[in-house]
Formats: sequence, C-alpha cells, structure tokens
Amino acid sequence: MPSAGPPFHRNAMSIQAILLPVFLQVLLVFALAVVMGRRRYAAVQAREVRREDVILGQKNWPAGAQASANAYSNQFELPVLFFALVPLAIITRKADLLFVVLSWVFVASRYVHAGIYVSSNAIPLRFGAFAVGVVALLLMWVVFAVRILATPASL
Repeated sequence: MPSAGPPFHRNAMSIQAILLPVFLQVLLVFALAVVMGRRRYAAVQAREVRREDVILGQKNWPAGAQASANAYSNQFELPVLFFALVPLAIITRKADLLFVVLSWVFVASRYVHAGIYVSSNAIPLRFGAFAVGVVALLLMWVVFAVRILATPASL
C-alpha cells in the first residue's frame, strides 16, 4: 500500500516527542504571566507602587514584581529562535533523538533560569542556566544547518 507522504528518516522522532518540550516552554510563558500579574497586583494593593508610576510600563515596580516581569519578557527573546527552529525541523524531517534531547536541555534551562529569576535572582546561577540554554539552542541550529546543507537540494 503506498504511503501518504515521504517516509520519516529512520531516526526521526514522533511528533509528540518533538512537541512536548515546546508545549512545556509555552506553559512556562503562561505560568510566568500569572506570577507577574499576581506580584504586580499585590504591589498595587499594598501601595508599594502608584499606578501613575507604572502606567506606561516604567520599571518602577518593586523588585519581586520587576524580576517576574523580566523573567516573562525573557521568554520572548532567546526562545523565539527555539520556536522558529522546531517547525523547520519537523517540516524537513530533521528532528531526531539528538534534536529532542537538546530541546529538553533548552527548555529545562529556561525553567531553571526563570525559577532563579523569580526567587533568589542569584546572577551567577541565573547566568549559568542561561548559558546552558544558549549552548543547547546553538547546537540545535548548527546541527540542523549542517544536516540541511549536507542534504541534496530538492523541493
């Protein structure tokens, strides 16, 4: 019986295995939005900040509220490259076990980074988690690029 499309590479992963780290990264974004909202609301209720001091987004929030806002904002910086790469790897069928393992390392590093940011905010630890994520994502892009460039071009 003919297949519905081109076969996956023998080392290709299931779509669920590829997308589970993505779903958890998205969950992190929403969780940080909740943390940020709660901290900001609490700061306003406790009169730690005046509405007119932050109405245009100025960074006049108390430290905990600002740290959670920064952690939330960080999810729209480096992770954008992750969110761009995953569909490319799926479409080109280059998402294998190495890709999924590196995805998990990246997402785990984002959770650690965010956790440190909204708790102790210990900069050396936070930077270490950030660096792990950068290296994992860089490796993902390099491996993907090499695999694409080493494959004969076809449409």
